[in-house]
Amino acid sequence: MTAALRDHPATHRVHVGQGEHYVTTDAGVVLTTILGSCVAMCLRDPVAGVGGMNHFLLPEGSGSGRDAGRRYGAYAMEVLINDCLKLGARRDRLEAKLFGGGRMFDALQDVGRANADFAERFLRDEEIPVAGGSLRGTGGRRVQYWPVSGRALQRPVTDHSPPGPPVRPIVAADAGAVELF
Repeated sequence: MTAALRDHPATHRVHVGQGEHYVTTDAGVVLTTILGSCVAMCLRDPVAGVGGMNHFLLPEGSGSGRDAGRRYGAYAMEVLINDCLKLGARRDRLEAKLFGGGRMFDALQDVGRANADFAERFLRDEEIPVAGGSLRGTGGRRVQYWPVSGRALQRPVTDHSPPGPPVRPIVAADAGAVELF
């Protein structure tokens, strides 16, 4: 399910679940999500004041049913970029932050790493710079993102230590939290 592409008059939170994305120009909106092996891309155009977030489960694939593609990174990345452009963003000004891709289980296949690798490769191929974030590691994380300002806050979901190395340097905000600007 896709969240609406409209502005909201009051400050409020919008949760972006698996297979969803949300785009806005409202500076009062904070986007939230909870990630394990999934990845969320936070994207914005700082000049146009438009941004959004997606949340995908697997890097690539095909499925059956009307909304099957929403689970995959290839679809999620394209739809978020295109919806930002529809609200006035320019491709050459886009910047991204990536979160998630944690190793959740000691299994043979590391889905989180595959998701993180896909997201980094996609942005590199599209020439969209990564301004920050936190990928890989172990355990889940809660992410808050203010799409107009680009501010992001991450907190661990469990008692695990904070996720592995960040994509870019990050600044600790308070016990167990990581804030990115």
